[in-house]
Amino acid sequence: MASRTSNPLTHPDLNELDLFRLMAAVTDPVRLGIVIKLAGSSEDIPCTDFALPVTKSAGTRHFRVLREAGVIHQHDVGVRRMSRLRSDDLEVRFPGLLKLILQEAAPFKHGDRQAS
Repeated sequence: MASRTSNPLTHPDLNELDLFRLMAAVTDPVRLGIVIKLAGSSEDIPCTDFALPVTKSAGTRHFRVLREAGVIHQHDVGVRRMSRLRSDDLEVRFPGLLKLILQEAAPFKHGDRQAS
């Protein structure tokens, strides 16, 4: 749940997106699952709609890592923190990378492959 007293949300600018930070962010299976779910939606999704297999505080950290790496954009609507994939920004900065990540993640989405 978003807090009105929480620190302001920071997002890197397009020119600040770093390939290695982005890749490190999406290698975690929980964060990859978040990316997959966001990629499948055309609308912003509240953090509470993700059934994450971790504690609430760990989930918050996963979202923060993705946001600070520039993979997602978040904003607060009332007490809900909404997330969306920065698809357009990622395509401009790293053409084809998001498509490749999602293509390679397909076995994880369908449970055909285990994360190591």
